[in-house]
Amino acid sequence: MGMLSRRKGAAWERELVLMFREAMPGCEVRRGLQSRSGEEVADVDCPVFWIEAKRGRQPNVRNALRQAVAAAPKGRIPVAVIRDDRADAFAVMQLSDLLEFIREWWSGRQR
Repeated sequence: MGMLSRRKGAAWERELVLMFREAMPGCEVRRGLQSRSGEEVADVDCPVFWIEAKRGRQPNVRNALRQAVAAAPKGRIPVAVIRDDRADAFAVMQLSDLLEFIREWWSGRQR
């Protein structure tokens, strides 16, 4: 990966951190810088989600989600957030995780 690609990826991660901080006021959200121990960390570290961020001409969505699913620890929902160059961003997650998230949200509304 070239230096320009790394810079673009890091800028995208910083942008996502700001978006998630705005959406989740009071929660600690930060870039998950890769640890020297080789331990896997999310690109964006925040409660609930394990976020794999990809940006480029046409990032591989399935590989990004596969990477998030493989690395996410128990209790964190793996999500790939993708942004093609000059296009709106979108998020991808497994249907089972989305349905569980909806169930929890819905049951909280019923109280």
